[in-house]
Amino acid sequence: MSARRAGARVRRDRARRPLPGLLAAVAAASVLAGCAATDAPASSGASPAARAPAPTATPEPGATPEGTLLVADFGGDTVSFVDPERGTFDRVRVGTAPYGVAVGADGRAWVTTAEGVAVVDTEKRTREARIPYRTRTGPVTTGEYRGGGMGIALAPDGRHAYVGVNVPDGNGVLEVIDTATRKVTGTVPVGRRPFDVDVSRDGSEAYATGHDSFDVTSVRTDTLRARRMEVAPYGTEGGLGSWLKPHYAVVRPSDGKLLLPFEGERLAVLDPRTGKVAVERMTADTHQHGAALAPDGTLLVVGTGPIASDDEEASLTIREPDGSERVAKLDGPHEDVAVSRDGRTAYVTGGFTRDGYWNGITVVALDGRTPPVRLAAGERPLGIAVL
Repeated sequence: MSARRAGARVRRDRARRPLPGLLAAVAAASVLAGCAATDAPASSGASPAARAPAPTATPEPGATPEGTLLVADFGGDTVSFVDPERGTFDRVRVGTAPYGVAVGADGRAWVTTAEGVAVVDTEKRTREARIPYRTRTGPVTTGEYRGGGMGIALAPDGRHAYVGVNVPDGNGVLEVIDTATRKVTGTVPVGRRPFDVDVSRDGSEAYATGHDSFDVTSVRTDTLRARRMEVAPYGTEGGLGSWLKPHYAVVRPSDGKLLLPFEGERLAVLDPRTGKVAVERMTADTHQHGAALAPDGTLLVVGTGPIASDDEEASLTIREPDGSERVAKLDGPHEDVAVSRDGRTAYVTGGFTRDGYWNGITVVALDGRTPPVRLAAGERPLGIAVL
């Protein structure tokens, strides 16, 4: 499991107001890829009805409820605090086009933007700092190909943040931030467009997934020595124009191997010790992006929706540790996923790195007993964490 997602699930030692049950919201609702680099940057694909809703009544500072969702508003300059039943109740400005979110045990969120890494106190709902990148990424822009931070993960001890920085038209960089001093202390060249960053369970290695270079770069966190490992179960033909590239990864707790889904057809299992890749079959048959692990080891994978003409619609794959799968259908494109601490509910963002995104989150009951529920929230929400 990546430290990014594990840290988001750490229970804080603070008294918090509990959230109402999910089933009431489901019943009420029942009544009522960043991919080929040759494509044009994504423009607003949201319909007027899907525009970001205004926040509802805001709780007092210090009253952020446990179980609140924190999403990166890639279509704006904020992170949204989202009640998983009622929607957005507060926003904090963090910087242009926020992408990835990592939350530590102290409740601070680290958010990658085009301008730097923002540090947010999630209890007070305030931005404490924004740390500029050491890497030059060009003018501050928006859209799928913008420069700046993408994937981010925290070390298990919370002392460092590892940030994948996209450099347009060039290789990416992994920047290391000392979370105490809030300064960049090291940089390491990695693959092109580092969509995702993960950390080994013991904190000895950070892994940057290079979308446009078909690879994962393993970086020793003590020496910053890097090692490139190709992950291309379909091959690399097509280069930058190929759809068949890695996007997101998770670290499997049982053996430390990285799991990278491809096209709802293949799961690449990368052994970072040897660099060897084994391939397992998947069943969703649709383009895939975000991935997360439930507490019991169940793998959740977001199917974004059709890229090729024979692709199936958007979905959430629920893959048990034994490899058996159930596919929950979703309505419209999606991007990333987080799971509740009890492992019963998945939250899938509708931001999507390409056209067709919508301003909301789909709430999926993982036992399949109730249908997925769409919740208006955020502004092109991309990265997500459960507080």
